[in-house]
Amino acid sequence: MKELKDIVAAFDKAQLQGQQTALATVVLVEGSAYRRAGARMLITEDGQLTGAISGGCLEGDALRKAQQVMFRQQAMLVTYDTTDEDDAKLGVQLGCNGIIHILIEPVVPTAPDHPIQLLKACLQQRQTSVLATLFSLEDKKGTQPGTVLLLTQNSVQKNTFFSNIEWPDNTLLQDAEEALRTQLHVTKQYTYTHTFTAFIEVVQPAPALIIFGAGNDAIPLTALAAVLGWETTVVDGRPNYATLQRFPQAGKVLVSRSEQALSQIVIDDRTAVVLMTHNYNYDLAMLRQLLPLELPYIGSLGPKKKLDRMLEELRAAGITITPEQLQKVYGPTGLDIGAEGAEEIALSVMAEIKAVLSNRSGSPLRDKNTPIHAPHNGEPAVLH
Repeated sequence: MKELKDIVAAFDKAQLQGQQTALATVVLVEGSAYRRAGARMLITEDGQLTGAISGGCLEGDALRKAQQVMFRQQAMLVTYDTTDEDDAKLGVQLGCNGIIHILIEPVVPTAPDHPIQLLKACLQQRQTSVLATLFSLEDKKGTQPGTVLLLTQNSVQKNTFFSNIEWPDNTLLQDAEEALRTQLHVTKQYTYTHTFTAFIEVVQPAPALIIFGAGNDAIPLTALAAVLGWETTVVDGRPNYATLQRFPQAGKVLVSRSEQALSQIVIDDRTAVVLMTHNYNYDLAMLRQLLPLELPYIGSLGPKKKLDRMLEELRAAGITITPEQLQKVYGPTGLDIGAEGAEEIALSVMAEIKAVLSNRSGSPLRDKNTPIHAPHNGEPAVLH
C-alpha cells in the first residue's frame, strides 16, 4: 500500500512538472523472483523511478522500455526469462530462477480512467478492493489493455477498454467479486476476441497501528510504522506527552482518558494495538475495552506477569475471556530478537505485528522448505 501511495504522489508531482509517465506492473511470475505479481513502479520521462519491480536488476531495462511506451503511447508486455543459466544475455544479471512478465502502460492524464486514477480511487477509502490488470501472453505485440477494473465493496470502475469491448459475459467481473469475497489474488485466462490473461489483485488497506502510550519508547515505534506506510495513532492521557511535536510522523495524536479513547478511533480488522502507557490502570482499562473487539493483534509491553495480572483482574471482575480472545493478545509484545533499547524493541514489535497480519510464523527464512512467496491467504495463485 505504501508503494501505491508513493506512486500516486510521484505522479501528481510529475503532472505539475508537465512530464509524461508510464506505469510498470509485475503481472505474472513463473518460478522465483524478487518481487511478486502486483509490484509496481512509476517511470517519468526524465528517468525518475518510484516503486520497484525487482531488486534493482530490471529497472534499467524497464526504464528504456517505458520511454518507448511513452513515445508510442502504447502499452507493452515485457518478459524476462531467468531460468536459463546464462542469464547474462539479458544484460541484467538477475540471479533468480523464474519468468517475470511486466506490463508497462502509458499514463494519459486526460483519460478519466487511466491506471493512476484507478489507484487513487483504490486509496481513497479504507477498505479492501480488487484491481484487475488485463494483458495478452498470446500476442505480446497486440493490444495490452492494462489496468481495466477497480472493484470495491460498493462500487465498480471500468476503463475505456473494458467498457467498450463486447464481452460475451461478466466472467471477469464475477471473478473479481469472488476475489473480493475470498481475499485471494488469482490469475486467470479469458477468451474473447483474443485470449487475455488477467491478474486479479486483492489490495488491502494499510495496517493501522494504535499506540496507547506517548512515552519516549513510543517515538521509534511510530517512526518505524511511518516508514512502512502504516496509519498510526498515538493516545495518552498526558497532554505534555501526547503532542504532534513529539510524534510528527503519527497520523493522529490524541489526549484522552481511557474510557473516552475508543470513541475517537476507527478500528477495523487491519488494526493492531500496543499497550505501552507504563500506567497499569490505563493499560488495564484499555485491555478491558479491546478484548471484545476481535482485533488481530493486541500487544502488551512489559513482563508476562503484568499481562497475567491484568487478565486475572478482569476475570475477577466477572469478565469472560475466551480462548479466541486470548489468542489475539501478545504479551510481552514483540519477537525474541534480543532487543535492547527503544529502537530495537520497536523493530521487534513491528516484526511480530507484520508476521501476525500476514499469517506468518516469524521464523528464519532459511528454515522454510517452501518458496518464500508460496501462495497463501492474500497471495497470487497459479495461472489457471
